[in-house]
Amino acid sequence: MTLALTKTDKATQILNGALQEFLAHGYAGTSMDRVAATAGVSKPTVYNHFQDKEGLFRALVQKIARERFQIKFKAEILSGPLEESLPRLLASMVNTISDDDDYQDFVRLVIGESGRFPELSRTFVTYLVRPGLQQMQDYLEQHPEFGFADSQAIAQIILGSAVYMCLTQYILHGHDIMPLSKENYIEAMTRLMLNSALSEAIQRP
Repeated sequence: MTLALTKTDKATQILNGALQEFLAHGYAGTSMDRVAATAGVSKPTVYNHFQDKEGLFRALVQKIARERFQIKFKAEILSGPLEESLPRLLASMVNTISDDDDYQDFVRLVIGESGRFPELSRTFVTYLVRPGLQQMQDYLEQHPEFGFADSQAIAQIILGSAVYMCLTQYILHGHDIMPLSKENYIEAMTRLMLNSALSEAIQRP
C-alpha cells in the first residue's frame, strides 16, 4: 500500500526535484514543468506549494541553509575552551562546503547566474551566508578574551578566509595549483586567533 504524502513531504519531494533540475540546467533553463516531472508530481501541485520559480528557488536555499548550517552549527560545537571550540567551529564551516559535492555545484550555479539574476545571489547571501556570519560574530562576542573591538568586521574576515579557501580549493578546482589542506588552514587560523587572545591577555592589566 502506498502511503499518502503529507504537505511537508510533498514540498520536500518538490524541492529535491528542483535541486536536481537547477544543478543540471541552471536557473534560466529550469522550468516548473521540468521540476514537476522530476519530482513526480503535477505542475499545479508545484504551484500550489511555491508561487513561482523564484519562490521555489528561495525555498530551496532556505532548505539547504537548514540542512547544511543550522544543523551543523550546534551548541556543542561552540562550547568549551577556545583551543577546543575554535578549531571545531572552523572545521564545521569548512567541511560544510568541502564534503558536499551538491552544495559546491549549487554555489557554482548561484555565482554563474548572479549576473542575470541578482536576486538569486541576494537570496543566497540572506539565508546561507548571513547566518554563518552571525554565528561567528556571536562566538567572538561570547569570547571577549580575543580582544577584538569590532566583532562584525573580524567575523567577516574569518568567514571570508574560510570561503576563499573552499572556493579556490574545491569550487574552482584549484587544489593542485595553490594547494592548502583543510587541516593546515584550520591549524593556521586557530593559531592566529589564539595568539591574538594571548597577546590581549598579556597586555591586560
